[in-house]
Amino acid sequence: MGLFIPEDRSYDVSVRQTGFKRYKQLLSLHFGNWWKINLITLAGFMPLAFGILYALLASSTLILLPASILGGMIAGPFLAGLYDAIYRGLRDDPNNVWKNYRRSWKQNWKGSLIPGALTGLMIGLFAFMGMLLFWWAETAPTPGTVLLYLFSFLLLLVISMLYWPQLVLFDQSAFIRLKNCMLFVLTYFWWVMAAALLQLAYWVIHILFAPWTALLLPFSGIWYIIFLSQFLIYEKMDEALHIEEAFRKNNEADPA
Repeated sequence: MGLFIPEDRSYDVSVRQTGFKRYKQLLSLHFGNWWKINLITLAGFMPLAFGILYALLASSTLILLPASILGGMIAGPFLAGLYDAIYRGLRDDPNNVWKNYRRSWKQNWKGSLIPGALTGLMIGLFAFMGMLLFWWAETAPTPGTVLLYLFSFLLLLVISMLYWPQLVLFDQSAFIRLKNCMLFVLTYFWWVMAAALLQLAYWVIHILFAPWTALLLPFSGIWYIIFLSQFLIYEKMDEALHIEEAFRKNNEADPA
């Protein structure tokens, strides 16, 4: 897919490209499947979204907390499936996408329940705090309060961006994954910040221009910003976690 830019006539789809050509190559090969999985993922997030919305309309934290936790547990396996599909594309997994997606559910649904619950809880709390600060407050929040709120949201995105790939790639304890997150941030700080800030800008724009941006969710939705942020840090992730080396060894041990 040229993305409105003519392809090089010597372009060979079977050869892994680099840089922006790699970005175009991945979208060309996987856009259709990622988009379909994104629709499934959005459906998985519906209970969380409706639970948080109901809690906000009722102005009730007693509803917000269980709704966020339960909705996050439902959404967790869907999010894990999306991350798994994107990472299989990034490492050029040759197997059938939907067979891999079913395998991801079988392997990751239990492990994604608690991270999903915590993610849902944090999303619910950020939504509630946002309503308190920006819509229900009698006076506008101070710049410092806004920056603190955005910084906290940025930290959530950093952890999510680094934790979920490990969940779908490796069988590890939560402690090891969090330790790897911290070490990765320290080692590749600017790469992580660039990807996380891109995610932050993406979601802030969606929130500021809601509900009109909801019309974009079936198209760009969750999948595109996850793909873009992971694309930016994938080489560093592979360098740190040896993703493709483990993938090759796994294929040799289990060709099917």
